[in-house]
Amino acid sequence: MATNSSSHSPRTVEEIFKDFSARHAAVLRALTSDVEEFYSQCDPERDNLCLYGHPNDSWEVAVPAEEVPPELPEPVLGINFARDGMERRDWLSLVAMHTDSWLLSVAFYFGARLNRNESVDTENLSRILLLLLVKHMPFLLHTTENRMSHPSFSSQSAEHNISN
Repeated sequence: MATNSSSHSPRTVEEIFKDFSARHAAVLRALTSDVEEFYSQCDPERDNLCLYGHPNDSWEVAVPAEEVPPELPEPVLGINFARDGMERRDWLSLVAMHTDSWLLSVAFYFGARLNRNESVDTENLSRILLLLLVKHMPFLLHTTENRMSHPSFSSQSAEHNISN
């Protein structure tokens, strides 16, 4: 089961963006430099698995939390099931796309609680600032697709497909 990374609750735009950036860096690492480890952890024979990025800059593949409703939005469920039925690069792109959506949902979940006691104008400015900060981060989908278009990835992928 996923570790509970919701025990910390960022309360400012800067804290939320720091949380977002750390989670983003963690899952980006899973989808790029740690891709072999990530791929092997997504065994289709296991239960519904999710890719989690944590605010401490770590990632994990795990079953979702059992609490209903969860404290935080959950990543897409069952990333492991499609792994062997798709081309590797297509599967990684699909996981990246769903993970982008999850990261945004976590950031704006925290953002919804910004400045509850302040005026509507200040609250809206905080959310606009959060949106602008997040908007300047590259999407995981684009970053992983750019990486997969490099010749070194293609040769690694070919070697992996030959060995399977």
